[in-house]
Amino acid sequence: MVRLLVRIFAISWLLTLPAAANEDSDDGDAKHYWAQWRGPLSTGVALDANPPVEWSESKNIRWKISLPGSGHSTPIVWGDRIFITTAVPYGDAKASRGQHVLGAHDNLSSWRHQKLVVLAINRRDGRITWQRTVHKELPREGGHYTGSLASNSPVTDGEHLFAFFGSRGLYCLDLDGEQQWEKDLGEMQTKHAHGEGSSPALYGEILIINWDHEGQSFVVAFDKRTGKQRWKVAREEVTSWATPIVVEHAGKPQVIISGTNRVRGYDLATGNVIWECGGLSANIISSPVAADGMVYAGSSYDKRALLAIRLDGARGDITGTDQVVWTRRRGTPYVPSPLLYGDSLYVLRHYQGILSRVNAKTGEDQGGPFRLSGIRNVYASPVGAAGRVYITDRDGTTLVISHDERPRVLAQNRLNDSFSASAALVGRELFLRGQKYLYCIAENKTHE
Repeated sequence: MVRLLVRIFAISWLLTLPAAANEDSDDGDAKHYWAQWRGPLSTGVALDANPPVEWSESKNIRWKISLPGSGHSTPIVWGDRIFITTAVPYGDAKASRGQHVLGAHDNLSSWRHQKLVVLAINRRDGRITWQRTVHKELPREGGHYTGSLASNSPVTDGEHLFAFFGSRGLYCLDLDGEQQWEKDLGEMQTKHAHGEGSSPALYGEILIINWDHEGQSFVVAFDKRTGKQRWKVAREEVTSWATPIVVEHAGKPQVIISGTNRVRGYDLATGNVIWECGGLSANIISSPVAADGMVYAGSSYDKRALLAIRLDGARGDITGTDQVVWTRRRGTPYVPSPLLYGDSLYVLRHYQGILSRVNAKTGEDQGGPFRLSGIRNVYASPVGAAGRVYITDRDGTTLVISHDERPRVLAQNRLNDSFSASAALVGRELFLRGQKYLYCIAENKTHE
């Protein structure tokens, strides 16, 4: 029922799609959006997408463009436009060093002043349609050496575009780049000054922000049209980087957020806690996924845990109760979030190239674990479409495996870039945002 309701909500977005989609996509009536990080169902699966299996720098690249600055935010797609955020350094780095709070693995480039920028890109040819600088500042914290000040992915409903830069503000733009409202939520104090990364969640008229840090953590809901605060609830949590998801159950939407102390389900209308469950580790990065009345939340830092929580009957503290249908203590996620594809959970161990495929109903292994040849450090979350799973590592390799009873490697693809951002799949295209470039991967057509 949950999956059906989420699909109905996703389909309702289509009614507002532009009449003219990408002419070169050749998608017919396929859905022309990837409106948020993790896709239409927040599970990593692309509805009706059929991207290429094979590509290289000289094969199946429709276009490739250089991006200003840096960022790990996922590109989102609505109709014929791609939206992306980036942080562009400027000024003299040496002059700014004395003003910085440095972490153990500090990103030295963030010693410089930063312009926080939102870009709209033509999906057909990769040209920049518009570019808006929403904020300029010298950051107080340096951030992890692999990180970026543009790690929070944007979200859109086809009318509004929400770009979140954490301590640098929340911005609502229209799709032509005109700012509608903005919010300053304060300064995060992240663990080890490792930086920020939780993305907004959007459901109906409400935008959700998770603000877990070393100070007073909270979750807050805004009216998407006006920016007016609907509610704000304190959280007894330390730093996390998990993005909330919204799941409708028994006719009521819940905001579900993973945390070190508890995974919690909040009433979307009021912010009241409906249920909570302990059992995860510190340093929560991976986001939960949900379908068919079940929520799956995992972690892998100082201990390994993956929990399957049944929403029906979940009230109060459900730690150790029958609401926790199964628990795993091996092969659990750290940086990449799980991919929930049909009845299978695909989970990368920590952020390594070792993949577990788990029966979502029972928690049992469906073969494996599988050691992924040619895949090493993985920050991007896996995605799935057309009976295939796509896994991209930081060295530029994407492994494509089959989503069937006996998974097999279909292709190993290599690009000349480093990838930490998760892929977006729309129609017959796959969008990969690298350290230097944005790629539109699509099958090359032969014109006679």
